[in-house]
Amino acid sequence: MPELPEVETTRRGLSPHLVGRKLINFTFRRAQLRWPIPTEQLQALEGETLLDIERRAKYLLFRFQSGTIIGHLGMSGSMRIVSGATPVKKHDHVDFGFSDDKTLRYHDPRRFGAILFTGDCPELHPLIASLGPEPLAESFNQDYLFDISRKRSTNIKTFIMNSAMVVGVGNIYASEALFMAGIRPTTAAGKISRERLGRLVASIKQVLAQSIEQGGTTLRDFVNSDGAPGYFKQQLAVYGKATQKCSHCQAPIKVIKQSGRATYFCPLCQR
Repeated sequence: MPELPEVETTRRGLSPHLVGRKLINFTFRRAQLRWPIPTEQLQALEGETLLDIERRAKYLLFRFQSGTIIGHLGMSGSMRIVSGATPVKKHDHVDFGFSDDKTLRYHDPRRFGAILFTGDCPELHPLIASLGPEPLAESFNQDYLFDISRKRSTNIKTFIMNSAMVVGVGNIYASEALFMAGIRPTTAAGKISRERLGRLVASIKQVLAQSIEQGGTTLRDFVNSDGAPGYFKQQLAVYGKATQKCSHCQAPIKVIKQSGRATYFCPLCQR
């Protein structure tokens, strides 16, 4: 599943090519992804200039004067820039045609992504309004994480993956950040000290920033806007490395299930 670094990589890849260009037309090859595509509302934007592409959590916000297109890549989606003459592949569901023969093509084999529209402030949209702070923002800090975690019995990995607490800390990055911070993923969030939570905040920021810089983590389906995969997986310390030796202490990496997701950790380095 594309996570925050992959979505941010996509935003950064698309913006220089599309912002400031006029939206000419759409081509819809499906009427519905996760939800119905609001074709009439989208087509009403034709002729307008794309003002900006922003990201909130894992949502891409394409801002126009009359409203905002909200895009989500779902489990297997990707957005790439192609020419209008580029042959259509299976699962190429929507084309956004821009001036100068720039086409934004949405590809999604599992069709669990979304292309929506709002004429209001997108931050107030029901899918976005209840989200927690951005992990790279100043508002996500030691004091914030300490305050919201008090009296919480939920394990810390599940806690930081809850988008109401902080957005964008997916399964891969949660495992990696907890390893970097030396915190066992099964520990109750409310029992972790302020100092250790401060280290976790710093680790989350570092892991996500490094992944964004390197283009995201490709494990299955993700490709960025120019078709190239991300390379952060080459630097993963624990994720996907069950039974391999920890790079710090040489103990075998363990894997357990938490909330139906695989969690990787070092039993000696993480306490």
